[in-house]
Amino acid sequence: MGGENVLPHRIKLEADLPGPLDDIVVLDLSRALAGPHAAQMLGDLGARVIKVEHPAGGDESRGWGPPFVGPDHDISTYFLAANRNKQSIAVDLKTPDGKALIERLVRQSDVLIENFRTGVLDRLGFPVERLHELNPGLVVLSITGFGHDGPEGGRPGYDQIAQGEAGLMSLTGPSADEPYRVGASIADLLAGIHGAYGVVAALYDRKRTGKGRVVRTSLLAAVTGVHSYHGTAWTVGGQVPVAGGNHHASIAPYGAFHCADGMLQIAVANDVQWRKVATLLGIDPGQPRYATNRDRFAHRDELITDMEKALVAHDRAHWLARLAEEGVPAGAIRSLDEVYAWDQTRSQGLVVEVDHPVLGRIELPGPPLRFDGLDEAEHTAPPALGQDQDAVLRWLRERET
Repeated sequence: MGGENVLPHRIKLEADLPGPLDDIVVLDLSRALAGPHAAQMLGDLGARVIKVEHPAGGDESRGWGPPFVGPDHDISTYFLAANRNKQSIAVDLKTPDGKALIERLVRQSDVLIENFRTGVLDRLGFPVERLHELNPGLVVLSITGFGHDGPEGGRPGYDQIAQGEAGLMSLTGPSADEPYRVGASIADLLAGIHGAYGVVAALYDRKRTGKGRVVRTSLLAAVTGVHSYHGTAWTVGGQVPVAGGNHHASIAPYGAFHCADGMLQIAVANDVQWRKVATLLGIDPGQPRYATNRDRFAHRDELITDMEKALVAHDRAHWLARLAEEGVPAGAIRSLDEVYAWDQTRSQGLVVEVDHPVLGRIELPGPPLRFDGLDEAEHTAPPALGQDQDAVLRWLRERET
């Protein structure tokens, strides 16, 4: 497509996949995780994603590990996580030839994704005004650490820094005195998710206006945007939430509990479920301390103690079976190897197989969305640095004619 550069026919690339965005071209100038994750999501939806990397080493996440795999132990599993369904070309954006190639690609693209520090793309010669001169229909996704403007808009941002600055670490961990980071790079991943849905909205808007626009998000915005009830606890309720370990900030009982052979999770969202759990564990559900959620939360420590006195009598499998019989939400705490071996995970398309040029047939975490008729879509492996240079240049020449 590409705004005013729409062609009446579709020119195929080897990486083309069926999907809702299969007529969209994404020029991915991003690196590390937030931008690549956004581009990967668009690729999962069928977009044609051309990843631009520096010839000297490429995306820095190619060097992030362990673990590294392959015959020479030089392939980063970190890179593999965020770059499926893409093609890679090697371009030095600081050279005249590199700039000229980017200009040609911009003219033929629908979306450009970048997560440089504020001002870097301008200094490379590609401010937004220039990008829209080249292609008025271009949607630009810009992901920064703390926003593109404001008193700290130019700060560099990495995931753990953003988790701390945006308050997430204060909500995570065993207590207020011991803040923890979320185990996954959640600020990066959420920024990518927000960015991808912003791109889709901008593409829809382009159908009405014929013009592209800039979509901006940041690691700060991504984390602050999911504060949800923790945010309103302060903005409306005047209370500063703190870390509560493995138990919910507003609902009880809702969390992780010890049983005979480890831990299981029980989530009681209403009084009907509570009466079932209490009866199962031999606790009087109507006693004043535990009659309502407000009462139970006020006496949460006592409630946890009473529940665990009963739970330690049997193992996890026993309690999960009994809770399932009662229709009470409960579950195990799985390690990642257990998650990827779980039949339910695989039934949802959350593991995909791809053919990697060095590693052969490998499994990757799959996309979280499913579309009718596209569940069996083939995915392509994350590319080697510059492996698609010739294919993309051929496509570009054909596109331009």
